[in-house]
Amino acid sequence: MEAQPERPPLRLGEPAPRFSARSTQGPVDLADFRGRWLMLFAHPADFTPVCTSEFVALARAAGEFEKLDCALIGISADSLYSHLAWIRMIHDLTGETVGFPVVEDPTMEIARAYGMIGRGAQDAGAMRMTCFIDPDGVLQASTSYPANVGRSIPELLRLLQALQHTQNGDVLAPADWQPGDPLFKAPREMASDALSGTLPTDWFFTKADK
Repeated sequence: MEAQPERPPLRLGEPAPRFSARSTQGPVDLADFRGRWLMLFAHPADFTPVCTSEFVALARAAGEFEKLDCALIGISADSLYSHLAWIRMIHDLTGETVGFPVVEDPTMEIARAYGMIGRGAQDAGAMRMTCFIDPDGVLQASTSYPANVGRSIPELLRLLQALQHTQNGDVLAPADWQPGDPLFKAPREMASDALSGTLPTDWFFTKADK
């Protein structure tokens, strides 16, 4: 069999690859989520300690994502029936209902399209990746964690709000920004701007009006 060329890695600012798949909430098509934000997050395997803790935390925070008009989709290489058994176990163990779809990706085709694993990967061990997709279907941010470290849900919510606030490109979110904190104006790009400010930093380091 002839070797297939390596798929170029998905980069920020590029359209998110469309997929259709079975999920715990019925068939899912990425195109159905156009018009709102989407957080697509992969986990290495069902019935594992770190992944279970993440899904419990995300189930509890689902309303906060909904308030920000952001849908959630989980994905792993496990089968739909494994997903169903797992979310039942989560409900019985904690009382939390996983109401967002959990997609099956047994061939890891979706994971490869998103760069969650390498083309030649034989298992899903590297699949703890989170992708933020904007209402136009464009990848705006991604984060990756190893299999033995769980994600921070407050940080995911902070990143989502930072992306939403800065989407128009006229403001920027500085280090350690939290919702409600001042943003920064985008730098100006003319010599006249650099020379006309009261302070020498006014052209590139100025807080935006709230």
